[in-house]
Amino acid sequence: MTKTVKARTSWGNALYTGEKSYDVVKYRWRFYAVSIFLCLIAVVAIGVRGLNLGIDFTGGSEFTISGTSEHDQNRAIAAVHEIMPNDEPLVSSVGNDSIRVQTGAIDGQDKINNLRDKLAGVYGVSNDKVSNTSIGPTWGASVGSKALEGLIVFLIAIALFMTMYFRSIQMAVGGIVALLHDLIITVGVYAIVGWEITPASVIGFLTILGYSMYDTVVVFDKVRENTRTVFSQTRSKYSELANLAVNQTLVRSINTSVVALLPIGAILFFGVFYMGAGTLRDIALALFVGMAVGAYSSVFLATPLEVSLRQSTKKIKAHNQSVEVAREEFKKKLTEFGQEIDEDAIKIAKLLPGVRLNNSAQPKRRKKK
Repeated sequence: MTKTVKARTSWGNALYTGEKSYDVVKYRWRFYAVSIFLCLIAVVAIGVRGLNLGIDFTGGSEFTISGTSEHDQNRAIAAVHEIMPNDEPLVSSVGNDSIRVQTGAIDGQDKINNLRDKLAGVYGVSNDKVSNTSIGPTWGASVGSKALEGLIVFLIAIALFMTMYFRSIQMAVGGIVALLHDLIITVGVYAIVGWEITPASVIGFLTILGYSMYDTVVVFDKVRENTRTVFSQTRSKYSELANLAVNQTLVRSINTSVVALLPIGAILFFGVFYMGAGTLRDIALALFVGMAVGAYSSVFLATPLEVSLRQSTKKIKAHNQSVEVAREEFKKKLTEFGQEIDEDAIKIAKLLPGVRLNNSAQPKRRKKK
């Protein structure tokens, strides 16, 4: 156990110092391809299977049968068809002794009472064990539009915050694309598994956006720190310093993601196999999928995309050329001293013994007063 902890610590230290590095930025097009592929699957699933919106958004009636030992869902479907032949109810188990039945809008209290009686009869419970909630289509449409408005306002607020905080359009664009990437894939998973989207699911969506933004801001903050003086030196390119930032925050991203996903995974497992359909399950799926995808996008999508946007600017292009020139001169000096050329050592700016770079590389002396 001790050896494992030491090995993990040594690995983290090597990533932070640059002795060990994963070329995330260099191979960014591979990660772009993975993200595009996953987003396409999600979009196709949403378009083909559609989203199973709860009655909170579409309007309708919900019946909950409590205290029953019978879990045959076909009994509820048959009871609904006797009252409303053209309706396709959504039936699910809730816990160990409850059944939830969702139908379309029911006209008249008489039909609602008749359906309650039939559901009580087929599941062998008294009428007071069958509760009913009705939501009008107008109210449901209003909830849906408010949820969409809240999401749009949230994204705009994040874009403004990241632009002002980092003073960089590139970072704001990279962060927003990463958030949309997380949202599309998470909603696509709901379409694939067929679980309904409820207000609890929407809360989960907003939560994962906040989590993903926080993770992305941490990585971007390290990128900004590493590249603050990028144009005052000719040892490293902007992309290399950004890649170093990704590696330096990689261990932190893995640790926080695992710590967050383990309890949420337990909640999701408990919600599916013990609680059945309900608020716990609805929000847990959004959190689990969104946090997992958010951990990926903050490392492998947001920063590489930010670098791609910066690489197209004239200032970065000119600096890259000056770095290449400086490296060629440095290699010549190494050859003159008879030392072996280490490309990685040059990129991470390691000082080699016996090689004097220039005056700027020497310690600065304090002026006497």
